[in-house]
Amino acid sequence: MSDIPPDLTWERAAPPDATGPGPWIELAFGEGDDGEAPVYIRETSDPENVVTTNRRKWDAFVLGVQAGEFDHFVEGVEGVEGMKGLEDAADTADTTGQETKGIGPDGA
Repeated sequence: MSDIPPDLTWERAAPPDATGPGPWIELAFGEGDDGEAPVYIRETSDPENVVTTNRRKWDAFVLGVQAGEFDHFVEGVEGVEGMKGLEDAADTADTTGQETKGIGPDGA
């Protein structure tokens, strides 16, 4: 874990009204604002286990979630009846707190 910067600011990816210890997913964005800038992902129940990707891949994943590309993973899962509310939240959520860049083929 020595390649994980110690001074990252972790942001919890949870609904605003969420309470309790989770577990929740937390994100931290490394230095840089290009597509290769690092993005760190961890779960609150195991903060030493950090997954690293880059900004280009993270942005593509977020856009895929917003477009419903992963909905089939929760089909038939108990307690997911209110997906419309999640879709509405995804449409208005800024999961990174930063502007999304470099998604399209022209970098727009």
